[in-house]
Amino acid sequence: INVLYQTASGQLKQKDKITFEYYVQTAYFTKVIEQANKRLSVMTQGRYALILRDKAISQASKSGLDLDVVDFHTNSKREVSTLSGGESFKAALALALGMSDVIQIFAGGIEVDILFVDEGFGSLDQESLDQAIEVLMKLSSDSRLIGIISHVSELKQRIDQKIIVHKDLNGSTIEIRR
Repeated sequence: INVLYQTASGQLKQKDKITFEYYVQTAYFTKVIEQANKRLSVMTQGRYALILRDKAISQASKSGLDLDVVDFHTNSKREVSTLSGGESFKAALALALGMSDVIQIFAGGIEVDILFVDEGFGSLDQESLDQAIEVLMKLSSDSRLIGIISHVSELKQRIDQKIIVHKDLNGSTIEIRR
């Protein structure tokens, strides 16, 4: 019973510190990453893929939900924290979309038809912006409503339907453009 307890609570000596809870979360997170990588591949022209870290950085730390990124241009694996601002935005967007896909798969009929993306587009170069918009437009054409909150002028020009918020000294008003 003690060995079972130590295993489930991640306390076995000389083993990764993975609790049963982390183990279950990892199983679901693996599916999220699989779905996310489909989108990330499009947004990075096949350069990056996300993977779960094989081992904890140290035996004393918990492991199970840490991400690394595979860079197929350099054939290297590194910590996801080394991605640039624009690359991080794409990875985060891909993970959000992957989570939406997995929720729909496992939730027995629950559909996530609305996704809001708040900013982040300002950190993208022109090519990255085009790739992110391409992914979002494809999602929009697949009967999902995509809401984008942004101050990026080019992005505003490329979106047909808008809710524009105008602020002045008296408060805020909205304008709907179709």
